[in-house]
Amino acid sequence: MRDMPEFPWDVILPHKRRAAEHPGGIVNLALGEPVDPTPRPVRDALAVASDAPGYPPTEGTDALREAAAGWLRRRLGVSVDPTAVLPAVGTKELIAWLPTMLGVTPGDTVAFPELAFPTFDVSARLAGATSRPVAWPPDLPATERPAVVWLNSPSNPEGRVHSPDELRALVAWAREHGTVLVNDECYIEYGWDGRPCSLLDPRVCGGSHEGLLTVHSLSKRSNLAGYRAGICSGDPALIRRLLGIRKHAGHVVPAPVQGAMRAAFADDAHVEEQRARYARRRQTLRAALLAAGFTIEHSAAGLFLWATRGESCWATVKELAEHGILVAPGVFYGQAGERHVRIAITASDERIAAAAARLR
Repeated sequence: MRDMPEFPWDVILPHKRRAAEHPGGIVNLALGEPVDPTPRPVRDALAVASDAPGYPPTEGTDALREAAAGWLRRRLGVSVDPTAVLPAVGTKELIAWLPTMLGVTPGDTVAFPELAFPTFDVSARLAGATSRPVAWPPDLPATERPAVVWLNSPSNPEGRVHSPDELRALVAWAREHGTVLVNDECYIEYGWDGRPCSLLDPRVCGGSHEGLLTVHSLSKRSNLAGYRAGICSGDPALIRRLLGIRKHAGHVVPAPVQGAMRAAFADDAHVEEQRARYARRRQTLRAALLAAGFTIEHSAAGLFLWATRGESCWATVKELAEHGILVAPGVFYGQAGERHVRIAITASDERIAAAAARLR
């Protein structure tokens, strides 16, 4: 295991304290943390499942796996056998340990986008592997064959979405190189300029999930960040390997949470309601940023606006903190983000309105 980088959110604590000094209070747009209520059907299901004296199944209950497979089919056009669905104790945990569980060792390479969620880099470090940020995996030297390549479409922080053609090319490249290709699709329900495509979509993978995995989170989709609930799906052989290791390691989603997950995957109405809230907040914040001289790039999906004023991200973070607004510096996600900031649309209507007023 290699040394861990400094935890990013500790670095911006001085700016958070400065923003909190604003007479109107801080508007925290640095984290993509849900603030709206957990849907009632989910809370009701949690309560029903709260009498749980026995050990829950690591692979998930049949009801949960069937509900998750139904969601994949209904919302993403992806057909998987329920046995190829594996629940996780939050997808950050899953992402961090996935290369290790797949057998990645020192001497191997784990590749990920040059602008990326920091846990992809952490996943390589935990496995003792070489961490390799890349602009586009097929651009790697022909002799370099990563053991795992992470994708993130829709992406964090940029909100970039890979087209079916791009994903299809990546699948072909990964299969040619014997690489496991994994797409973190936690924002796939929130496409603003079209509907994002899953890596497991038959248009992309030709109907075979061999060598492919996807990760889906209920944190953003269903306001379940506090439940720590997500799933991994895809290649049945890889899912069986992960399941065997997780049984030994005790990585088990608690039974009440499994009941809540089943209810969340079975219901789409609450997602549409939440989508409408985020669309409204996004429109308000986007207009205010543009009026304040920002340029917004990509941001076609997800819960962030990727913005720049052509200056150092730290200069932007500092100035916005003076106005009581906290945002994330783009350099948290790689050196390619040094002149951008990531701005979340997940705050309440009142806080988004306050941010818009301060920007004006």
